[in-house]
Amino acid sequence: MNTTSPIDIYNSFFGFAERPFTLVPDPEFLYWSRAHRLAFTMLEYGVMTRTPITVITGEVGAGKTTLLHHMLSSMSEDVIVGLISNAQGSRGELLQWVLHSLGVSFDPQASYVQLFQQLQDFLIEAYSEGHRVVLIIDEAQNLNVETLEELRMLTNINANKDELVQLILMGQPELRDLIDSPQLRQFAQRVGASFHLSPMDRDGVAEYVAHRLRVAGGSGEEFQADTSDLIYRATGGIPRLVNKLCDLALVYAFSADESVVTADTVSAVLRDGVFVGGVSESGIA
Repeated sequence: MNTTSPIDIYNSFFGFAERPFTLVPDPEFLYWSRAHRLAFTMLEYGVMTRTPITVITGEVGAGKTTLLHHMLSSMSEDVIVGLISNAQGSRGELLQWVLHSLGVSFDPQASYVQLFQQLQDFLIEAYSEGHRVVLIIDEAQNLNVETLEELRMLTNINANKDELVQLILMGQPELRDLIDSPQLRQFAQRVGASFHLSPMDRDGVAEYVAHRLRVAGGSGEEFQADTSDLIYRATGGIPRLVNKLCDLALVYAFSADESVVTADTVSAVLRDGVFVGGVSESGIA
C-alpha cells in the first residue's frame, strides 16, 4: 500500500524539502522586504526603548503575524511576554485576558479593583526581579474605545522612570483609524512607535516568490519571470494571497507534469475560479 501523501509527491516532483507556499505564518520563510524590515525595526525600537505603546498595522495577510513570531523567537530571557489574540469584552474582562496571558491565576468573580491590584503586584514583582513585561494584542482592531482606554491606563503603572508594562498592538488598518479618533487623543499620545505594513510591489512579489522557493529547497526559478505581473495583479502584493495563488499554480503544473510554472499556468488557475479572495480593481474580491 502506497502511504506517500499527495504533498510528498508534489514536493518530490519539484525537488522541495517542504511546501514553499502555505497559509500558516512561518518565520523561517520570512522575506525581508523594505516594509517588513522597517516594521520589525519599529517593533524592536519600541521594545528596547521601553516605548509605552507600539502599533503595527497592515492588511489581512500582509505578514504581521509572521513578524510577530520572529520577534518572539528573538526575545531576550529577561522579557516576560503576554500574547492576547482577538480579545473582546467589556471593562474588566480585558484585565482577565491580560492576567491569563501572563500566566497569573485569578478569581473570575473578583472585582475590577482586585484584578487591577493583582496585575500591579505582578508587574512590580517582575520589575524587582529584573524582568520587563511586554503585552502583545493581536487583531487589536477588534477592540473598542473603552478597552483601548483601559489598556492605556495600564501604561500608567510605573516605577521611578520606568514603564512596568509595554504594549504592542497588531491589527488591520481600521486600528489606525480608531486610534486617530478624538476620543483616543490620550492613547495616541502614548504611542511612541508605529508602522503601517504596505503590500509588496511587482518586483517585491517576484523576489518574494523566488525567496520562498529557495528556502523550500528549490532553485527559485520554478516560476517563469512572466508570471510575476499576473500574480501581482491578482493578489495586490499581499503575501498570504501570493502564497495561495502560487501553491495552486504549483498544483496545476504538477498535474500537467510541467516542471515550471508559466503565465499560462497562472492564468488557468485564475480562469478556473479555484483561487478565491483575490484582488479586483476595486479591492479585495
